[in-house]
Amino acid sequence: MTSTNKVYLEILKQLRAIIDEDGLIPGDKIPSERELSDRLNAGRSSVREALRALELLGIIETRRGEGTYIKDFGEHQLVNILGTFILQDEKAKSDLLETKHIIERDCLVLACERMDEELINSLILLLKTDKTSASNVFKTIVESTNNRLLLRIWLVINEYMKAVNEPPSDNLVLIEELLSCLKQRNVKDVLVIYQKLAQSEIVEP
Repeated sequence: MTSTNKVYLEILKQLRAIIDEDGLIPGDKIPSERELSDRLNAGRSSVREALRALELLGIIETRRGEGTYIKDFGEHQLVNILGTFILQDEKAKSDLLETKHIIERDCLVLACERMDEELINSLILLLKTDKTSASNVFKTIVESTNNRLLLRIWLVINEYMKAVNEPPSDNLVLIEELLSCLKQRNVKDVLVIYQKLAQSEIVEP
């Protein structure tokens, strides 16, 4: 790898760190090219190239006269292409659902180790007062794994599942049982209950 490439990759890495440190989310404006150059102690041309790469990846967008903003990951061009394919292919829909279930199972296993008990209790309370949904519960579970890549993949898959399938009615009783077993760190029972929930999402052709 050339020294130029090393500098370029390091700038990309630091840009990502700035996005995390500043708590930026989709829709937020990122620092200007000049400010980034100062914060990164890098030349503006190098910063500009790194920003261009992030824009090509669909992570940021430049609005003329306004600045540069974090894009919604769901707007990523590749995701749109995949979505078009998924909407037209029954096998792809089936594969998508299977992938969602695999991710959720693995996240539940991780959550049994990592999820805070207070957070579990708050979800149970929200369910009992009808202030949340199955989708929100699983989003919180995936977030609790502290694995950002799993979360990004799950968010995209979940959005497409909403588009290609009529969402099943939330089985709040099973979800509450799932959370109770999660609270007890009972992986075996968590997965047994999850299998029942997953089965309810399968639409017969």
